[in-house]
Amino acid sequence: MCGNNMSAPLPAIVPAARKATAAVIFLHGLGDTGHGWAEAFARIRSAHIKYICPHAPVMPVTLNMNMAMPSWFDIIGLSPDSLEDETGIKQAAENVKALIDQEVKNGIPSNRIILGGFSQGPIGGVNRDISILQCHGDLDPLVPLMFGSLTAEKLKTLVNPANVTFRTYAGMMHSSCQQEMMDIKQFIDKLLPPLD
Repeated sequence: MCGNNMSAPLPAIVPAARKATAAVIFLHGLGDTGHGWAEAFARIRSAHIKYICPHAPVMPVTLNMNMAMPSWFDIIGLSPDSLEDETGIKQAAENVKALIDQEVKNGIPSNRIILGGFSQGPIGGVNRDISILQCHGDLDPLVPLMFGSLTAEKLKTLVNPANVTFRTYAGMMHSSCQQEMMDIKQFIDKLLPPLD
């Protein structure tokens, strides 16, 4: 898994406790790694699900004065009219597709794979029938709640609006909280029930 011709280490993986019949691929945010999210999923895991938390390649990020850090693609700015790194986003999407393809080769059907992410992490193609859980802290200083609300409204134009759930968490900043992780677990378990 690499992006923009820069290599990244192998993903952090929380293996299924028994035979994996489903997978969750979860992308971390800017400057992070998959390790923290793997630990979070280990605390809420379901026995039949494999959790894959890849690490973004290290690259210069324009927004952060070209400092090199783990990033799925370059971020030029945070305003809605900022330029976007289309090439980097496409490369990241190809890397995610490769992870999905690998899990399919491992015997997990594509309809039993969930893609998720934090902040910069949620990327991918759009299927009108997919279910989306979007979570946001009401005190997030990096990605204001207004941007989360706008994203949720945009998603409702791309997929069946009834399949988009937007949850906010009182007092949560640009992070995660226990209630959010329990909501994520409930969402995952509903979409990926055990087969046996």
